[in-house]
Amino acid sequence: MRENASLEEIKRAYREQVKKYHPDKYQDNPLRELAEEKLREINEAYEYLLKNHGQGTYSSGSYSYGGYSEFQTVRDYIMRNDFYAAERELNKINNRNDEWFYLMGIIYVNRGNYSQGYSYIKRAAEMNPYNEEYRDALNRLNNSYRNYNTQYYNAPRRDNDDCCQICAWLYCTDCLCECCGGDFISCC
Repeated sequence: MRENASLEEIKRAYREQVKKYHPDKYQDNPLRELAEEKLREINEAYEYLLKNHGQGTYSSGSYSYGGYSEFQTVRDYIMRNDFYAAERELNKINNRNDEWFYLMGIIYVNRGNYSQGYSYIKRAAEMNPYNEEYRDALNRLNNSYRNYNTQYYNAPRRDNDDCCQICAWLYCTDCLCECCGGDFISCC
């Protein structure tokens, strides 16, 4: 890359490098880790070059090359809690990369569909395991799930909730006092 490259040349070179070193091309290859490392370097260089050209970037650590403004528009809708508009904008984006899955997960979680949201965020974290934003969101979801289960399964059980105990009380009441309707209660 020459020193005075235009913004378009930088973007074109970036897209070529992302395609070349994208981890999905190295799924079952021992070079996968090397490709991921190279991709991180490419992202850092790209963000540096954009900042020096006077362009602001949203630093998500993503190797998205679908365009800054597309995902930023979705993030803006999410920040305004307009999740339907965010989903509509996100579905217009053809580049289903890690950021796409992350944002879709955030939308689903905020709309109350935790299971689907978790799946999307988990996929984003698997696609780009070095992205702290994705890992933090996944960890928060895992922790809230663990806390919920701990509260539910470790809740103290009351003896009066036991069906047999209730039946025994009714039987004793029926034996002692005929005002409960006579001898129609039988043992469970």
